[in-house]
Amino acid sequence: MANVSKKVSWSGRDLDDDEAAPPVRRGPRPGAPAGEAAPLLNGAGPAAARASPHSAFFRIGQVSSVELDDELLDPDMDPPHPFPTEIPPNAKLLSHKYESLDYDNSENQLFLEEERRINHTAFRTVEIKRWVICAMVGILTGLVPCFIDIVVEKLAGLKYRLVKDNIDGFTEHGGLSFSLLLWAALNAAVVLLGSTIVAFVEPVAAGSGIPQIKCFLNGVKIPHVVRRKTLVIKVSGVILTVVGGLAVGKEGPMIHSGSGIAAGISQGRSTPLKRDFKIFEYLRRDTEKRDFVSAGGAAGVSAAFGAPVGGVLFSLEEGASFWNQFPTWRIFFASMISTFTLHFVLSIYHGNAWDLSSPGLINFGRFDTETMVYVIHEIPIFIAMGVVGGILGAVFNALNYWLGMFRIRYVHRPRLQVVEATLGAAVTATAAFVLIYSSRDCQRPRGSSVSYPLQLFCADGEYNSMAAAFFNTPEKSVVSLFHDPPGSYNPVTLGLFTLVYFFLACWTYGLTVSAGVFIPSLLIGAAWGRLFGIPPSYITGAAVWADPGKYALMGAAAQLGGIVRMTLSLTVIMMEATSNVTYGFPIMLVGMTAKIVGDVFIEGLYDMHIQLQSVPFLHWEAPVTSHSLTAREVMSTPVICLRRREKVGGIADVLSSTASNHNGFPVVEDADGTQPARLQGLILRSQLIVLLKHKVFVERSSMGLLRRRLRLKGSRDAYPRFPPIQSIHVSQDERECTMDLSEFMNPSPYTVPQEASLPRVFKLFPALGLRQLVVADNCNQVVGRVTRKDLARYRHGKGGLEELSLAQT
Repeated sequence: MANVSKKVSWSGRDLDDDEAAPPVRRGPRPGAPAGEAAPLLNGAGPAAARASPHSAFFRIGQVSSVELDDELLDPDMDPPHPFPTEIPPNAKLLSHKYESLDYDNSENQLFLEEERRINHTAFRTVEIKRWVICAMVGILTGLVPCFIDIVVEKLAGLKYRLVKDNIDGFTEHGGLSFSLLLWAALNAAVVLLGSTIVAFVEPVAAGSGIPQIKCFLNGVKIPHVVRRKTLVIKVSGVILTVVGGLAVGKEGPMIHSGSGIAAGISQGRSTPLKRDFKIFEYLRRDTEKRDFVSAGGAAGVSAAFGAPVGGVLFSLEEGASFWNQFPTWRIFFASMISTFTLHFVLSIYHGNAWDLSSPGLINFGRFDTETMVYVIHEIPIFIAMGVVGGILGAVFNALNYWLGMFRIRYVHRPRLQVVEATLGAAVTATAAFVLIYSSRDCQRPRGSSVSYPLQLFCADGEYNSMAAAFFNTPEKSVVSLFHDPPGSYNPVTLGLFTLVYFFLACWTYGLTVSAGVFIPSLLIGAAWGRLFGIPPSYITGAAVWADPGKYALMGAAAQLGGIVRMTLSLTVIMMEATSNVTYGFPIMLVGMTAKIVGDVFIEGLYDMHIQLQSVPFLHWEAPVTSHSLTAREVMSTPVICLRRREKVGGIADVLSSTASNHNGFPVVEDADGTQPARLQGLILRSQLIVLLKHKVFVERSSMGLLRRRLRLKGSRDAYPRFPPIQSIHVSQDERECTMDLSEFMNPSPYTVPQEASLPRVFKLFPALGLRQLVVADNCNQVVGRVTRKDLARYRHGKGGLEELSLAQT
């Protein structure tokens, strides 16, 4: 089978220099049937399992020397994009492509010495730097949505005015087919540009980015996901996609944008400019970056909806897999700063410099509690709406899942992806035009918020209500459905709009464009929710409590909850965005109902797309039926170990060998005999590479000075793009030197006995942020190792416990 991960993956290209690794020789897992290869350890590169006639091990794959040279020796250049010739037949796979992040600090001797030297004042300085970074994240994350909002408003307004004037001019004289061609051509041209920059420049910028950020916070390294180039393409792509008229929103991508901003600022340097400001060196590690990325994601939600509390809860509920109380206040601070920045800039832009009450990117408007109350006999209606939202959400996710499988198999080339996105823009404009043209739902303006009313074939003083829903940005259409007075929409109009927009949004999510699903979900739910509210309004004679705008709000919450399965954060976001706490209980009720009903049929949209990409994602708990498995059955063997004092040539060979792509190597005591020696510590591949690069050898006369000068600076300067072993030259004389690993290894790595159950081992990974776990016997001898891929391959399926296959990528 061909290497398909390069085009199926989110990034769409090979691993970076800090992510690539050669294949590994592996033995079969204990208890595995003959011929079954054990899962690769973390760091495995592209592979195809085949037996080796010269070894008792199984060799997983082979990477060409050209590919290694292109990727490893020139880290600033991306390798060419080879196209796959064969696609996996199903999604029950785990990809070897994805690396893990080191969320667990390596407490070696140098690290502990540095920590002991830091006094109380230095710790306070580091804490102040964390707050400063969060403030900068909040400011920049607030400025980016302002830029997007203003540019979209200008460009979309220009497009809609041009099309509206064209339609108005041809309505009386005929020739509306030219208006259709103009609308479709404008949409297709803009989306063509937006899709091209995503497909050919940075494919990981496609979609909302929430599944990718969720994986990053779970401990999976997604290539290019928080790069500056990704941020630029994301912002540009969102603008072009929304202006292009696709069934998308610009709010979801703000989470990805905020995370990218946070990841960049926290490093305190610019790789493209080759400038290191040396202000945040202490914070250059995966653990710190994880917390800042969480803050960036929360700030993005806060800027999108004007909901700082909802942003924090979204980061907790949907994003972070590791959470503690320590960074919570900083994350909330970043969210508040983001909201304040957005309010301040937009107030100046709208001419009210002292008015800080502007909402986020989308203004749901204020719901008047005195005129829009809810009564107890509406509770069953709300529950029924939650059920409808859960069912429609499950249908949406199921259709999108099969569409995603189709794209993986047949639409994996960049040119085809651009063609599909362009076709989607043209079809969206055509469908909207046909519905508007065939609709005879004419309404008089009654305080309506329609920005570009189309009269079409309506009488003077009236406008086409179908155009009010389609001929606008999705955000403004949501507000219209929330606040237009009763009678503004015919039931047939709402029904047709819901049906068509449902399938358009389902098709659009997954295209190679930067776009989110938040606003389309809210728009679909608001349409059928308002339809839900029409019968009570007729039955009660337009009573105050039967206002259809309230039902539009509940339908929007139910639809969004049914698709993405948010509950707590959804409730708070909707309350903050509507500036009304009165509807907190019914929103919570419909959201919980939608989630419960939707979970019966299929997973949430984000989890489903993570599964489609074969990411080794670890959920909160192990599969419920996995207690029968032990560490002995899931561990990887054999494990390559190092001694405390090793020859430089031996270490270089181990790092370069295709048989040892381990991320970490257990360090054992010097011992004779054939039995494994007792465990003494663990040293990471990145640490060994830094030691080789700085020539930290015992024989060097300046070793003592070098050790004191090196400390942890070498690793922090190289983070996160550690040089590949192929770029480090070791002379023949240096190969005979010795390296003492005692000071650099972690002397207290986490270990488990062979008899530990899978759920017990599983809990350690998310709780401690582990990347690997050493399995030892009663004599503290290394017998195996458990990694993320060893655990993620087990999941609970319809027939019980399932063991996923390993993709040959």
